[in-house]
Amino acid sequence: MDELELLKKDWKKRGDQMPQLGYDEIYKMIWKKSSSIVKWIFIISILEFLIPHLLYLTPSMSKTLAIWRDLGLGNFLVISSIVQYSVVLFFIYQFYRRYKEISTLDNAKLLLSNILKTRKTVKYYVIFCLSLIFISFLVMAAGLYLSDDPMAAMGYDNSMEQVDPAKLKITMMATVIVLGVIVTAAMGCIYFLLYGLLIKKLNKNYKELKEMEV
Repeated sequence: MDELELLKKDWKKRGDQMPQLGYDEIYKMIWKKSSSIVKWIFIISILEFLIPHLLYLTPSMSKTLAIWRDLGLGNFLVISSIVQYSVVLFFIYQFYRRYKEISTLDNAKLLLSNILKTRKTVKYYVIFCLSLIFISFLVMAAGLYLSDDPMAAMGYDNSMEQVDPAKLKITMMATVIVLGVIVTAAMGCIYFLLYGLLIKKLNKNYKELKEMEV
């Protein structure tokens, strides 16, 4: 049992003896914990935005970008990057706002409201990121379908004349879509670990405040 639980239990036992002091102590504990959680959400979102950019320094990423261009998807890559940067930076700013608001609150009802706002912001952020990942794989599959020589675009030597090009194209498209499902699901698990556990703690703080009938 953590310190907050002990304070809450003690506050309920005292009843009318020292209600205001006990309430203030519990509220401050919840407020500090909520502020810390939202700060970590903000920090993780920044790291999540910056760290993947290190991949652009690797040779494999250069090959991946070349595949997109060879499939005729260069314009999509540029547009999707602009959309991604704009939306992700917007969400990071929203996380910063939530942190600054919660860190200066002295009203329990406002704290409840900001916890709800933070939960919604994280939810929409995760949905956007996962949707963008899956859509990227769908667009690549469409690029393979429209490509005259998908094997060459993917960097393979299409010397197997006995293989039906149409069947090969369908197989490649199906592989990309299945890979998209797997990668999206894997990223969903990662997002759950990064944000889900923090939101779970934030939900617990929300319930604590509601039980205090603020």
